[in-house]
Order: sequence, then structure tokens, then C-alpha cells
Amino acid sequence: MDRWQRMQERSGNALPDDLPQALAAEGAHGPVIHAVNRAAGLAGVSVGARVVDMRALCPALRVEYADPQGDRTALDRLALWARRWCPWTIADDWAPAGTVGGSHGLILDTTGSDHLWGGEAAMLAGMEADLSALGLSARLALAPTWGAAWALARFGPVRAICAPTAPLPVAALRLDGETVLLLNRLGLRTIGHLADLPRLSLARRFPRGAPAQNPLIRLDQVTGHLPEPVSAPDAPPVFRSDARLAEPILDPSHHLPGLCAGLCEQLAKARHGARRLRLTVYRTDGEISRIEATCARPSRDPAHLAFLFRDRLERINPGFGFDLISLEAPATEALAARQADLAGDPDSGQDLSQLVDRLTARFGRTALAQVQPVASHIPERSETRIPPLAAPPAVRPRPTERPQRLFDHPEEIGVLHTVPEGPPAQFQWRRRSYRVARYQGPERIAPEWWQDKPGTRLRDYFKVEDTEGHRFWLYREGRADDGRGGAPRWFLHGIFA
Repeated sequence: MDRWQRMQERSGNALPDDLPQALAAEGAHGPVIHAVNRAAGLAGVSVGARVVDMRALCPALRVEYADPQGDRTALDRLALWARRWCPWTIADDWAPAGTVGGSHGLILDTTGSDHLWGGEAAMLAGMEADLSALGLSARLALAPTWGAAWALARFGPVRAICAPTAPLPVAALRLDGETVLLLNRLGLRTIGHLADLPRLSLARRFPRGAPAQNPLIRLDQVTGHLPEPVSAPDAPPVFRSDARLAEPILDPSHHLPGLCAGLCEQLAKARHGARRLRLTVYRTDGEISRIEATCARPSRDPAHLAFLFRDRLERINPGFGFDLISLEAPATEALAARQADLAGDPDSGQDLSQLVDRLTARFGRTALAQVQPVASHIPERSETRIPPLAAPPAVRPRPTERPQRLFDHPEEIGVLHTVPEGPPAQFQWRRRSYRVARYQGPERIAPEWWQDKPGTRLRDYFKVEDTEGHRFWLYREGRADDGRGGAPRWFLHGIFA
């Protein structure tokens, strides 16, 4: 939920914090709640419940679909970012079988590293502050074992350090829902109750199997009798090329081709291509200056990468000079070698991607985009902008005979008509009057009840042509007898070429 809210803030579509919001995912019997914000949680919306049931409980609930794959990718990146505290970090999204989503978290083996941060309490406080700066809320716990830390972080006190696990519920042992339900029926509601029982009786009732179905295995993992080491994945390779200078200089242009060639040689050995580049200069006064460039597709062409910085080097403040220049590729993708065309023709796709990169480097990232149809019959929602070379998803085509030029916001106009529910005979737009010579319509477009606010009025669209041959797309918002407001209003939404 935190990641989705940050994405909405960056796109300018953030909703008020006091509005109940939830993310949904597909379940066995329809969409179910995947995550909720604080307002939804206080309203009684629970994770795992069906969306239709929660809408009945909370009519003001706003529901969007979750992105589990994107959440997992973001969690993996966060695990690498967390290596600033210790080298052994992994992403943990364990959840009981059959449930939606997971209890996303990070596991850090801080053995021998807490003293570098002023002790265990100071280290946890620093973690909480840094995660908060990223817009993420977190519950932190420190314990001798993976299982104990997992239990305390989710069921223990805030920022727990080696707290006892006996009072925690048996669900803190990372058990399946059916196993937890069975233990509760047997009167075993806490970890302490389970630990006080003879092991032989538990071994007979729960034969050895999957850890999530065997309380003995999970209990041994919490107490440390069964090892559960943190096997962190290898960090991604670092692609970087440096130029160390004997004397400070003010312009890195002469060294840029060599840096690009060295970086591309490293990328070629790993069969990777750069998607994002960062040029850093280290000034003699201790200051650092950086500029970045992006590629629409993975590339390891030295000349092309050097061109991306050609018109941007002037943004670097050289100060009194710099004696170290670094070019690195923070983001890369796999790029296998391609066989040349037998006729010797160039790769048109590669040429297009390089053209996009050059235009983006000159005019900015937001200057280029491609329009993608969206499955919506509301005109202003029927398309969206995606990166120039992104693969468009399969959606139904946009309705035909719509104007090529749609206004970002429909403009209200004054209309004269002979029949109240009929087409306009004359309208005034931007202090100019237009007399309608012919028209076509109406085309009625009803509100999308699943996302429009209650009381939203329908629209009747007309294609009109004035006496000078100009063609417009107008609509009347509402009807006089619809009971959803005052008199109908008229708007100009688009112009035909």
C-alpha cells in the first residue's frame, strides 16, 4: 500500500489520507482485499475478505487492483538497499498457503554490525528513520533467530529487542491457517502453551512434513534448535569505468569516449546493456557533480552512449576543476549478441531506440510518449501515455469517429437551441459565436458507476459543423428531469481536423 500511495503522489492522483482505500487481487471467488490503508483498516476492511463484502461494510471504499509482481520487484530492490546496515539481507514475503499477498518484510543478519551504528537500539531507530524517509512504514524487531524476529516484528511490541515470544499467538510461528485453527481448537493459543506440551504428543499429532504445517519445526526455528541461516543473493554486478587524472581539468568531453568504451566492454563481457547511465565528477574541493541519461532499450554502443551526454556536459559545475571522472550503469538489462542481417541492412528497431534516446536527452524524459487506448468509454479516460517504445497491452480499440484533438479539460460554452433536448442552433466559445449549419447525434455516454462519484450526470454528444465548415464535438451534461442538479450544461470537448 505504501508503494502504491507513493506512485499516486508522483502522478498527482493522490487521494486524501482519511478516505478508505484498498488494493484488490483475484481470489478463488472473485476479487479479494490485498492491502488497506489506515482509514480502511479503522473502517473494518480486512485483508483477504471479498471486495463485495467490504464495499457493503464501507460504501466509501475506493478499490484499485494491486501489482504483486511489481511489489516483489520493489521488495528485492529494497533488500539490496538495506545492505547499508549489514551484508546479509533478503526479502521475505511468506504468507500462509491459500492467502492473497504476503506479509512483506526484510530479514537482516546484523551479527557483528550493530556496534557500527551505536548499538542495537540506535540501529533500529536509524532503520525506522531511513525507511520513513522513503515513505515506508515499518515494524522492527531484533532477535537471535529468524523465526523469533519474524514473530516479534508482526505480533510483538513496537521496535522489540529480544523480547519474549511465549505470549505471542501461535500464528506468529508462520503456520498455515488450518494448522493455527486446529491449535486454537485444542486450546493452544500462544507459543508458550505450545512449548509447555510434551514433544512426543505433538510429534504424534503433527507428523513431520512441511514447516508451515508442523508446529514443532517452527518452534525449533524460533528457539534456535533448528538452524535457519540467511542466504543472501549475490549483488548485481557493478559496471563502472573511471578516469583518474594527473591534473585537474574543467571539461570531461575528451575523456567521455574512452569512459564509454571501457563501460561497454564490461557490459559486453556480461552480455548486458545499459538502461541508465550516471556520469560523476569529483572536484578538487570535495564536491561531487552528477548528470544522468537513460536509454529506451538496452545499449552498449559507445558512440551512442557518448552522444547522450554531448549537450548535457555544460550542466556540470566544475568549480576549480576535477581529477576523477566516473561513468557507471546503475540499471542494466540482459542484451545478447545479435546476428547481422544477411543483406547488411541496419536494425530499424535499434535506430528508432537511438532516435528516442537522442530526443529525450535533448528535450527531457516527458517530451516523448505514445498514446495507448484504454478500455473506457469516457473520452478523457479512453487513452493514456506510455513510454515511446513500451509494449502496449492488448485492449479494445478506441471508438471510431472521435476527434483527433481532445481538450485536456472540456470548456464550458453558451448554447442557443430551438428544442430543449435537441442539438444547439448556435453556441459561443472563447468570446466568439458559431452558427450551426448541420449536426449529427446525439451519442449518449453514461457514467462509469464503478468509479464515478454518485450523482455524476450522463452526457449527450453532438458532432456539429458551423457555417464556415469548422467541425466541433459538443456535449450536453445532464437532462432537465434527471434529478441530479440544475439545468443541463454544455461543453466543447474536441475539434475535428
